[in-house]
Amino acid sequence: MTRKTRAEERIEELDVSPAALAAQLEEAMAARDEAVAKADEYLVALQRERAEFVNFKRRTAEERERDMGLAGEDLIRKVLNLADDFDRAIENRPEALEGDSWVEGIAAIDRKLRQLLESEGVVALDAAPGTPFDPRHHEAVVSVPGTDRAEGEIVGEIRRGYRLRDRVIRPALVAVASAADGDASTGPIN
Repeated sequence: MTRKTRAEERIEELDVSPAALAAQLEEAMAARDEAVAKADEYLVALQRERAEFVNFKRRTAEERERDMGLAGEDLIRKVLNLADDFDRAIENRPEALEGDSWVEGIAAIDRKLRQLLESEGVVALDAAPGTPFDPRHHEAVVSVPGTDRAEGEIVGEIRRGYRLRDRVIRPALVAVASAADGDASTGPIN
């Protein structure tokens, strides 16, 4: 009896019949299909996670921007009170100080303050006499009957209002024309 080498023994162990090869091929194809399906599943999950991460970054950036805007808005409201004080001081300066360099310096500081506010997106609301009253921009604090203005028009601005970018941060306080005393629309409401 001749002794077989280990390689010859392995060759004999191999089943190379068409049926066995077809079964192995089917097994390999099933394993491949399973791996492809798993890879597709992982790819979809990765794409979803990437999209969620991009959305998260966008949302946090928007929230950070909004929060900074809110903090800035609070500071701007305080500065607007200072601007009101400048307005009152300039409007009520004595005539004797007209043309005085110190008064002109105060007016220059007021102009710089206005430029600073404008650079931050703060714009004064239009509340000039004759402007129609708009409750989104104005707050009526006085109703004035018997003016030469139509009912609902602004007669005078009591305190300036402001908008920060696209949002009103302080409505203008205004006096609004009302119907004449003899008009039926001013009577009591039943």
